Amino acid sequence: MNPIDHTHDPAARSWLASANAPGGDFPIQNLPFGVLRRRGSDEAFRGAVAIGDQALDLAALHGHGALAGDAADALALAAQPTLNDFMAAGPRAWRALRHALFAALRDDAAPRVQAVLRSCLIPLAEVEHALPTRIGDYTDFYTSIHHAINVGRLLFPGNPLTPNFQWLPIAYHGRASSVVVSGTDFYRPHGQAMPPGAAAPVYTPCTRLDYELEMAFFIGPGNALGKPVALSEAEQRIFGMALLNDWSARDHQFWEMAPLGPFLGKNFCTSLSPWIVTLDALAPYRVPFERPAGDPQPLAYLDDAGNRASGGVDVQLTVHIESAQHRARSLPAAEVSRTSFKHQYWTVAQMLTQHTVGGCNLQPGDLCGTGTVSGPTPEEAGALVELSVGGTQPIALAGTGEQRAFLHDGDRVILRGWCERAGAARIGFGECSGTVLPAA
Repeated sequence: MNPIDHTHDPAARSWLASANAPGGDFPIQNLPFGVLRRRGSDEAFRGAVAIGDQALDLAALHGHGALAGDAADALALAAQPTLNDFMAAGPRAWRALRHALFAALRDDAAPRVQAVLRSCLIPLAEVEHALPTRIGDYTDFYTSIHHAINVGRLLFPGNPLTPNFQWLPIAYHGRASSVVVSGTDFYRPHGQAMPPGAAAPVYTPCTRLDYELEMAFFIGPGNALGKPVALSEAEQRIFGMALLNDWSARDHQFWEMAPLGPFLGKNFCTSLSPWIVTLDALAPYRVPFERPAGDPQPLAYLDDAGNRASGGVDVQLTVHIESAQHRARSLPAAEVSRTSFKHQYWTVAQMLTQHTVGGCNLQPGDLCGTGTVSGPTPEEAGALVELSVGGTQPIALAGTGEQRAFLHDGDRVILRGWCERAGAARIGFGECSGTVLPAA
């Protein structure tokens, strides 16, 4: 597991005042990575780190030759138009650059160092983001037992859980080409659906469009074909985590999923937050992986002492819906759900190990979704299909009083995530958003 070190010191402060603001997402203890350029420019995209209300341009910093040794080598990789090569370099390189940037951004950094870094800052309000990696493959898991039970009750009221759910992290292979960075709008998809009581399906724009509150993790060093990754080694191959919205056309999905998994119900769009919070930054917020005594315990290859001690991550998560009425009346988006990633039934390390157990080779920059994150109470559900009980009990949106069983055209969904606990600095993931456009 990732160690807690001086970069997690809650008393540490930056010479950049905005990084010290209470409740901010990007203090000096975070230092998440992304890819960006100045909005409206024809500049090349390049790696960056978020600090306060600024982005540290890593390509510009590399040009100054400000770092040395392993940190300089890592900086050269992180400054590229994608982070794949940096992710491939592994934990030693990741940690070397984190430590060097922490030292250079700290309030006791030498004045000449501060001056160099100040010249490399770009206000976050003035950037546009690209996907942080070339995503060769995208796999989406299904690892929240609360989500599985809630949705399972709609389809199979007497037996909501599949027999395998408590024995392995279930997943399907998604479509990497339709993964988009946060802020990208998308069209309501078309597809086949079977209306209730009908004798034949219809081809129609989706009538049950939904979001899915998920987290994502990125693969660092890959594994060779035929060489599974042991659970004890899994986290050394995970670079970091982000927010993910696996938009879902429920009417299309539920019709097409017999007998195989999601296809058109999922592949039209998946939204990803622009900043990746490293596992090193998440070290203070690790929690035990616990399984109720009456539940099946993991098989040996999915179980070890380290994973049981701190395999979970306590990330607080919220979902907001901003309707067209909210925007027209300048009202804040309505919060519809709040939960924590700590409720997930399987850990990210178990997901990675399961992914490779048959010999599948993962590659640097590959994307994995965790599946919908739902908690044990109704208000902690991570999708509208759960909150509205399959569309039978619409929820009300605060501010406008509008009803939502599923998403309407013009709705903007905003996911947010952060970590906080006593004795540690609060860090955040920023946001992941997207707006539904009318069907093309």
